[in-house]
Amino acid sequence: MDKLTVFIALTGIAVLLQAGVLLAMYITMRKSSQHLEALATELKTKVLPTIDQAQQLMTQLRPRVETIVANVEDTTTVLRSQLERIDATVNDVVDRARLQIIRGDEMLTRTMDRVEQTTDIVQKTVVSPVRQLSGLMQGITVGLEFFFKRGRKNGGGRGERRPVPQDEMFI
Repeated sequence: MDKLTVFIALTGIAVLLQAGVLLAMYITMRKSSQHLEALATELKTKVLPTIDQAQQLMTQLRPRVETIVANVEDTTTVLRSQLERIDATVNDVVDRARLQIIRGDEMLTRTMDRVEQTTDIVQKTVVSPVRQLSGLMQGITVGLEFFFKRGRKNGGGRGERRPVPQDEMFI
């Protein structure tokens, strides 16, 4: 046997082996193709109707969703304007309360000042003259007592002297 015969035999075996691999690949591809076709058919029968229903549902819901969004926008606008009004009102109330507190403080300060002034005036116009008059009356009383007691007692006069209580001097 010659080398050429061995080479031809080996080449034949390689070609047969290659043909077998190709045949196996063909059979496997055919089975995979049939399986993919079955999946595609199942997809068309089960999933596509669901997608169609979802599209129809979205088409039906779209106007409602747009209405809801428009209502939310309107509500937000109204709420914002109401909050701005409330903020302005609260600021106004706080400002007015602050002014009233300032006015009350000023009025209380003026009243306290007037009370002090009135106290000073009463002190100067009533209490001081009364003290002076009381002192004068006590002086006259002591003088008269001294004068009349001296006349009754010869030369004595120092015996009984009435003390002047300090409390009588103040009113």
